[in-house]
Order: sequence, then structure tokens, then C-alpha cells
Amino acid sequence: MGKIIAIANQKGGVGKTTTSVNLAASLGVLEKKVLLIDADPQANATSGLGIDVETVEIGTYQLLEHTNTAREAILQTDTPNLDIIASHIDLVAIEIELVDKDDREYMMRRALLDIKNDYDFIIIDCAPSLGLLTLNALTAADAVIIPIQCEYFALEGLGKLLNTVKSVQKIHNPELDIEGLLLTMYDSRLRLSNQVVEEVQKHFNDMVFKTIIQRNVRLSEAPSFGESIINFDASSKGAINYLSLAKEVITKNS
Repeated sequence: MGKIIAIANQKGGVGKTTTSVNLAASLGVLEKKVLLIDADPQANATSGLGIDVETVEIGTYQLLEHTNTAREAILQTDTPNLDIIASHIDLVAIEIELVDKDDREYMMRRALLDIKNDYDFIIIDCAPSLGLLTLNALTAADAVIIPIQCEYFALEGLGKLLNTVKSVQKIHNPELDIEGLLLTMYDSRLRLSNQVVEEVQKHFNDMVFKTIIQRNVRLSEAPSFGESIINFDASSKGAINYLSLAKEVITKNS
């Protein structure tokens, strides 16, 4: 039975796509069968795995419109055991197009029913907003990982996101779980980074992953080469961090 995990935070620049791509790649390297769904119109997860966004003919947009099946949308990547359903700028229009449809929050859930059991993990990279796209992802997901950057405004907006999760649990998806809060962009030299870690751990305790994603130049270079950190530089700190996170996720779900 596959587990669907949404990676969500309405704030931009917190490491959502970096986490989606590299957690998915790490799970693949650890011999889990993984599908990554790019549900962000910016399509950074798609280009970050070396797929030319302009060539995407069937992707998340067609999936939500139900003009194509999930199986028709799946593309293989160069990373072992990792497939992707790609995004395209067209996805921007989906919120408007779905607005007057019945059950508009359940489009993704329905589309994935068919393939859920083909994978160990399905990772959804959400858009940086709490709109209909993210709502679809949370309604389809079994759990959500929330990346939080170790910076000054880290906890700002977290309350809002947790409230959204609560209302999704109440109205659309009672099964939705919080898989964990993930601290990203950590710089051990900065006092502020350490304060944020302490603060988050103090408030949220067991909800926080033990793995902390450190700031790492190789991690930010990898997407421009269209590669996950695992393919780009497997010995880098970034790769080691994401492999550690993947192991934590596997342990949690075994």
C-alpha cells in the first residue's frame, strides 16, 4: 500500500521543492519505488530532475482535469526507482477552471486511486500557497511534511498552515496526519539558526524530524544541472542529510 506524502508550506523559499526532489531521490536510492508529483505551476521539481518543462504534454494539469489518467502522465527519471508526474505553467489556470466543479478538492485523490499501490511512496511538491492546488494535495495525502527554514520568520505562517491542515482533516480528509516538521537551511555558525531549532523543538517536540537539513552549496547548485543531490554529489552534506531523512521516513512507516 503506497503512502502519499505532501510537502507543504504556504511560504516560498523554505526548501519545499528541494525537499520533495531530494527526499524522493533518496527514497529511490534506498530501494523504495517512488513517484514525485509536481503540483507547483513553477515546475521547479520537474526541471530540477532534468525534464524540459516545455516538452511536458501530459502532467499534473491533465491529471486534475481528468483528461488523462495518472498512468499516462508518468515519466521516468534518471534517478533509480523514481518516476515523476511533471508540471507546466498551464497549471496556473487550474484553480480558476476547477472553481465551479463539484468535489473540486478531490480531483487529485481520485486521479491517484489507480496507481497508489504501484509505489511505496508518492511525494507531492505543493505550490507556495494555500489555494485549491494545495488543498487537492492535502486531501489526497496520507500525511504532510512541513519544511521550516531556520530563519527569523520561521514560525510565522506555521499556525495558519496547521489550521489549514486541521480544517482539511475535519472536512475533506480525516486520515491526514502530520508526518513531521523538517528544519531546513540550518547554519550551525548562526546563533539565530540554533535559536530557531530550540524554539521549534520546544514547541513541537516529537513532531520534529531528528534530521536537520543544513545549508549546503552543492544542494543549491544541483537543480541548475537538472539533478537531485544524490546524482549530483552523493558525498555532499546535502545528500547525507536527505538520505538520513529518507531513512527516518522509512523507519516511521515500517
